[in-house]
Amino acid sequence: MLRYFLMVVAERNISRAAAKLHVSQPTISRQLSDLEDELGVSLFERGSRNIELTTDGEYFAQQARQIVALADKTVANVHGKHDIAGSVMIGSAEAPMMQTVANAIGHLRQTASQVVVNIYSTDAEDVHARMQSGFFDFGVVMEPTDKTGYHFINLPGATRWGVLVKRDSSLAQQASVTAADLQQRPVIMTRQRGSIDRVGDWLGTSERQFSVVATYNLLYNAALMVSAGVGVAICLEGIVNTANSDLEFVPFSPPLSGHASLIWPNTGKLSPAAHAFLDAMMAELPDTSVK
Repeated sequence: MLRYFLMVVAERNISRAAAKLHVSQPTISRQLSDLEDELGVSLFERGSRNIELTTDGEYFAQQARQIVALADKTVANVHGKHDIAGSVMIGSAEAPMMQTVANAIGHLRQTASQVVVNIYSTDAEDVHARMQSGFFDFGVVMEPTDKTGYHFINLPGATRWGVLVKRDSSLAQQASVTAADLQQRPVIMTRQRGSIDRVGDWLGTSERQFSVVATYNLLYNAALMVSAGVGVAICLEGIVNTANSDLEFVPFSPPLSGHASLIWPNTGKLSPAAHAFLDAMMAELPDTSVK
């Protein structure tokens, strides 16, 4: 039933959804009606040529996608018990320290070639929420973060916090940027809660000392706003390649470093595919112990 619903959501049309699912249109219409009766809400706005979701429908579609993805991952992992196949889901912050994870995935291709690793870029709050629901097997989060209830590995390396600015900005001519430099400038701020707190500590005050004109989840989008003259983006170094661009990264002064950890729940059992990935991680970090 959920797959019928999601196909209609994707196609915005029952006839096209029925054709792709190789079932009759009345079959899908009946399934959708039964689903709405069971939930006690209307999922679709009727009356237009293309079907549109209600507010309840938008929420249910978001949850249904996670449920179906989790079911598919579970089935793949169960079927792959004997030959180590299946799917691993990793929710990850944008961080140069992901290089170790990338190296481990490369190692995994040699030891368990049938395991597929899926990287989902997001922030720490979403990582925790989706890990608790079972959607993510692992998370890569920026420090500091609450790791109560998780095993973790501190990833090697560090990067610097600073600002992404246009190359023709006066800040681009400086060796570093201070809190005072930001007070009179429009700022594009990361949405990651832990990062916001870390930058607040760097400012030395709980009161906002700069004007936030926009926020971002992925730095690529923030970089476009910087290029468009919206403001300067507070970010980590090494995520956006500024070579051959109109952008420049300028570090904070005093320096503020960023570190990351790989986390996973300390309750429950990892799938064979997740175990294979963790083995690949430990092969990349032979002198590291799980905490």
